[in-house]
Amino acid sequence: MKIGVLLSGCGVYDGAEIHESVLTLLSIEEIHATAVCISINKDQHHVVNHATGKEMRETRNMLTESARIARGDIHDINSISPADIDALVIPGGFGNAKNLTNWAFNGPDGKILPEVKLLIINMINVGKPIAALCVSPVVLAKALEGSDIEPTLTIGTDKEESPYDIQGFTGGLEKTGMLTKMKTVREILVDPKNKIVTAPCYMMNANILDVRKNVRSAIESLRDLI
Repeated sequence: MKIGVLLSGCGVYDGAEIHESVLTLLSIEEIHATAVCISINKDQHHVVNHATGKEMRETRNMLTESARIARGDIHDINSISPADIDALVIPGGFGNAKNLTNWAFNGPDGKILPEVKLLIINMINVGKPIAALCVSPVVLAKALEGSDIEPTLTIGTDKEESPYDIQGFTGGLEKTGMLTKMKTVREILVDPKNKIVTAPCYMMNANILDVRKNVRSAIESLRDLI
């Protein structure tokens, strides 16, 4: 069993969330599957100093940065088709809203990279499941916007503490035509009809153990959908 892991860089503020990415790779190994790390050979929107939160005057490539997490074993998205993998996981991180889409700047009215949209649409069209962690449901929403596919997604809950505007994100998902449900970091949401799993992870005030359990639950459910 091969599970694709779509990475948008390396680092929560400008790429893929490292904890979620590594815990995804660990969980895939634990269910006796093989991870296939995937990224895009394009520059990130920008580079953020993770110690200060300030933008740095340099450029970095998503594929090159994602290779740090993948220990060098990274595949260009243009070389991957649904025939190569049995499922796809998209870890969180602002790279989903800055690099794969521009949701961070234009919200639900933003755009998505065409190669990312193509992979997601092709996976769903052949019935292969997808898991979207943390903020990455925005990537699914932009990929599926305007289609006849109407999945139910979660990006967290407004009933518990979050560092982000859960209501705002939820409203944005709904604006693109998605259905939504509120879930805590102790829960995941499975849409069996569309074979989509979503998990809040660090969208909520959570520690690494909370996220570890949330990611593991999502990967186990993804396995069950394959």
